[in-house]
Amino acid sequence: MSASTGLGNSEPPGKEPFYFKSFDRVIGVAHNVNELRSEFGRLLSVDPKALEYHLREGGHIVQWLEYIGEVELARRLIGISDPGMAYEVMNNYLTGSKDATTEEKTSAKQGRRPSRRSRNSRKT
Repeated sequence: MSASTGLGNSEPPGKEPFYFKSFDRVIGVAHNVNELRSEFGRLLSVDPKALEYHLREGGHIVQWLEYIGEVELARRLIGISDPGMAYEVMNNYLTGSKDATTEEKTSAKQGRRPSRRSRNSRKT
């Protein structure tokens, strides 16, 4: 797989889309990370239990993100089963913003410590 830019702007060539399902019914489709975030946002108010299922059961979303080459976003979503938190992580990833509170909550939820400053950074 080639390295991802993390921008998620184009449809991965020849890759299967992600199908959001509720029981046997398709309730949403995403071809790239921008569409994933959009569908996720829409489904938060329509069927949050379906989102929770896709996050929790087998990590469907994480697996699909790895499949399309979005390994960094997949890594950030590992262990997250709360749809609201997952949406926030996706949104921060795509907008390039670093919300320390979200990162700490996510790390705690995943059983990891929050990231530390690099050795070369200074406190201000």
